[in-house]
Amino acid sequence: MSQKPNASTIGELRAAGYTHRPLRAEIRENLLAMLSAGEDPWPGLHGLQHTVIPQVERALIAGHDIVLLGERGQGKTRLLRSMTGLLDEWMPAVEGSDLREDPFAPITEATRRRIREEGDGLPLTWIHRDDRYAEKLATPDTSVADLIGDVDPMRVAEGRRLGDPETIHYGLIPRSNRGIVAINELPDLAERIQVSMLNVMEERDVQIRGYMLRLPLDVLVVASANPEDYTNRGRIITPLKDRFGAEIRTHYPIALEDEIAVIAQEAVLLADVPPVLLEILARYTRALRESPAVNQRSGVSARFAIAGAETIAAAARHRAAVRGEEHAVARLVDLEAAVDVLGGKIEFESGEEGREWEVLGYLLRTATAEAVREHLRGVDFAPLIGALDGTTTVSTGEQVTAAEFLAGLPDLGGSDLYDQVAARLGATDEGTRASAIELALEALYLARKIAKDSGEGETIYG
Repeated sequence: MSQKPNASTIGELRAAGYTHRPLRAEIRENLLAMLSAGEDPWPGLHGLQHTVIPQVERALIAGHDIVLLGERGQGKTRLLRSMTGLLDEWMPAVEGSDLREDPFAPITEATRRRIREEGDGLPLTWIHRDDRYAEKLATPDTSVADLIGDVDPMRVAEGRRLGDPETIHYGLIPRSNRGIVAINELPDLAERIQVSMLNVMEERDVQIRGYMLRLPLDVLVVASANPEDYTNRGRIITPLKDRFGAEIRTHYPIALEDEIAVIAQEAVLLADVPPVLLEILARYTRALRESPAVNQRSGVSARFAIAGAETIAAAARHRAAVRGEEHAVARLVDLEAAVDVLGGKIEFESGEEGREWEVLGYLLRTATAEAVREHLRGVDFAPLIGALDGTTTVSTGEQVTAAEFLAGLPDLGGSDLYDQVAARLGATDEGTRASAIELALEALYLARKIAKDSGEGETIYG
């Protein structure tokens, strides 16, 4: 955060050369400047660069209010919050103004009177760009007073007459003047509350209990919604939809690399999770999104994979604490255990009752096989298959340490198969080496080259 400007009065601000600039012009000019300079205005957003983001940029350049439509976990809220980066870092406002008025473009009579009386000595306050973004989760109990405002009985009790505009306590939208207001899950807002937003967004006046104040509010309204909400929980009323200049559909990452990048960026990992396990999680999530057994109207959120990565890291950390491992590294056995707690995040089609865990297990095996095929293609596993001849087995499990797992591997004579597998999967230490070889054993099982028996936290390959 850069240092706050020094001007503390209108006179000092004028001397510094400040000029009034409407919000939409500010966003437009800052966005165009960033694009011209080759800067990324949307850091941390993956998979939307060639589809959603260009539409958002065009809408902002046009000065339109925006509603984003998409299933859960598609990055809608993150995209809305990223818009603060298009605002000036510091904005001057008249000190004490509820509506953060520009000293050179006041919108209330009270502030205009103060400017006439105090002149260049009128004090200013500086507002950081992060404080110019307000977010409201639309809930059925949201009221007109929350969004627009209401008469403040305390101000009336102080002696002001009821018709005095200064008796009004402004709601979220007026108080966000010269900033961005984001309303999440807009269809959940009661229709009568949506009606109260119509004048604010178009005519720029505020109507409260018989008052009609002509306030040229300078506010950008953005919103998010699930497309299914139009017919299920609620809907966006037609006049309000008409007020939004841009209606943009979001989507899940199209490329596998973008899916993995989202997991790596958002997950808070308490242990080392090898990249191949993140890839399996990404492939697993994408397989669930394509499965006819899963309710795709509900969607499979990116949070599913993020929670999965955090869960397998926690499982590795738990094993390290219980068994005294110095370095906690996640393995495939942790991923299988994580599915037990992730299943509740998926909504299945009504005809799939009783098959949920079967579907989850099958798709996990499919995702694992695809990842292993990608990384271990061409490796000759014959020495390992030959070593597991029916009398020799390899044991692993949730509480089996990496050292114990590696010590239990059969001797392959002069073969460097274990080193090949470790090199292919980027294993550099004991923990990641155990993770890589365990994945290779699972690959042989999925290819029906060896058998596998699992139960009570233990898995035996042989």
